[in-house]
Amino acid sequence: MGRGFLRVRYRAAMPADPVHRPGATGIDPDRSKWWVRRLVPLLRAQRAIFAVTMACGLVGLVVQVSVPMVLRRAIDVALDQPSGGLYGYVWVLLGMAVAAFGLRFTYRYLLFMTAYRIETDLRSLIYHHLTRLPFSFYDRVASGDVISRANSDIRSIQLLLAFGPLWALAATSFVMAFGLMLSIHVPLALATVAGMPLVYVLAQRMRDHVFPLSWVTQGRMAEVAMVVDENISGTRIVKSFAAEADQIAVLSRAAGRLRWSATALIDARARFNPAIEAIPRLGMAVVLLYGGWLAIDGQVGVGTLLAFSTYVIMISVPFRMLGFVLLQYQRAAASSMRIFEILDEDPVIRDRPGARPVGDAAGRVEFRDVRFAYPGGDNPVVLDGFSLTVEAGETVALVGRTGCGKSTVARLIPRFYDVDAGAVLVDGVDVRDLTVESLRHHVSQVPDEPFLFSESIRDNVAFSRPDAPLDEVVTAITAAGADGFVTDLEHSWDEVVGERGYTLSGGQRQRIAIARTLLANPRVLILDDATSAVDVEVEATIHAALRELLADRTTIVIAHRLSTISLADRVVLIEDGRVVAEGTHRHLLASDARYEAILASGTERANL
Repeated sequence: MGRGFLRVRYRAAMPADPVHRPGATGIDPDRSKWWVRRLVPLLRAQRAIFAVTMACGLVGLVVQVSVPMVLRRAIDVALDQPSGGLYGYVWVLLGMAVAAFGLRFTYRYLLFMTAYRIETDLRSLIYHHLTRLPFSFYDRVASGDVISRANSDIRSIQLLLAFGPLWALAATSFVMAFGLMLSIHVPLALATVAGMPLVYVLAQRMRDHVFPLSWVTQGRMAEVAMVVDENISGTRIVKSFAAEADQIAVLSRAAGRLRWSATALIDARARFNPAIEAIPRLGMAVVLLYGGWLAIDGQVGVGTLLAFSTYVIMISVPFRMLGFVLLQYQRAAASSMRIFEILDEDPVIRDRPGARPVGDAAGRVEFRDVRFAYPGGDNPVVLDGFSLTVEAGETVALVGRTGCGKSTVARLIPRFYDVDAGAVLVDGVDVRDLTVESLRHHVSQVPDEPFLFSESIRDNVAFSRPDAPLDEVVTAITAAGADGFVTDLEHSWDEVVGERGYTLSGGQRQRIAIARTLLANPRVLILDDATSAVDVEVEATIHAALRELLADRTTIVIAHRLSTISLADRVVLIEDGRVVAEGTHRHLLASDARYEAILASGTERANL
């Protein structure tokens, strides 16, 4: 059976996926705060389960720390009473072992579950924010970098959230064990931990070395991910120019830079970690040397010496973990800053206070003296004094040379960008006073480079209306002139297309994209050179279907072909970012030499 049939069967057998909603509204917006404090809203959402987790951990810790004291007492009793008296202690120790196991299992299970919940919340929060960011953000940020921040950087934070509390509990065990050691024999306890201040100094020096290297390493991991992402997405371009060797060299250079920073990071750990872990173990030598002398001298008992030996192992655990936790902390700190750069990005295209939904739109579109330049430092002005009115139900073709601003006009209506001056109005209302979701529900665009998901044709068409019944999906496919090739596929509309739809031809992808937009049934339809990749015969079929569908909706056609222009009631000629002429095709052809020249160049391109 084919992939499409299997996927449909699999989906039918699975329950609907639940929509995950983060347990908090977001991070703390105060950018001056410490990065951990900015995560507090996410942490607070898990406070109930975290409280249970810490309670289990602390109780288990008390049990664990009490074991050497019970063991000390049992040995002293055994030495004083060789005939017996140990059975009670054996049962107590057995009970403590079972209790410690149960509590530590519960603690670790709940801790890692909480860490993964916070990771899921943070991942959902970032993705939700990414969906709200304007096109200008994606114009300047590489997709590979965004993917790296939303995956590996979040993973770094999750690891700290999982192992940080484990280390905190181990540090608490150090305090408790040290207190009990002081209660048994103060000089021996102080001698055992005499080297611990040096551990703190080494840890501070390690942190100063590791943090900048962690930041650089995370950035270079994103660079490698970006190179791989772009080469996989653009593999057809790479192969068509036989540029594999060049791209391998690009990746090799990026991987080399990552190797350098990662090696430097490992070198910093290698210089500090062994000393941080070894110094606490000197405490065992102190116990055996000084404690053994005290036992021989009769100042401490054998049970006390054994208890101290056990406590030395216990107090060394946080120091053995310290290097790893410090590394995770530095990575999480660097990763959080990279994540905050995304979450702090202002979603400038958002609903104004008091914005209202479009409602039952007629579809009248008006541009009033619009001025616009794409966001960025030195980008030129694209539209300058652009004014145009498209009446409800009218079909208007925008014609002009490449770069004159035709596609920009189409992007301003659904608020992919906001104008710098002037206004864009739908039914007499500034689009900035309308809710973005309702505006884009009524304004749909078919781009000249259609994007398809690696799903079935049916799912791609129904993307605009996921609840649409099959008969309406088929009607849209037919109206777009795609039924001919779709029905010839092995699984018809259940055929799964490849990534970005590359198993289909350019013209077939365009027809699926047109069907997807027609299924949405928008009041304002924008066709951005939407039939440029189809042949004249197929285009005529599509146009025949479109004429009926365009009769009751406002349509803006960005055209280069004369056949596409023929769909329009009125033609608008754009030059240098403004309207320089408008009228019917025949009128402009007879009265404006610029229009005739543009049509001539377009015809030449179409005939190549």
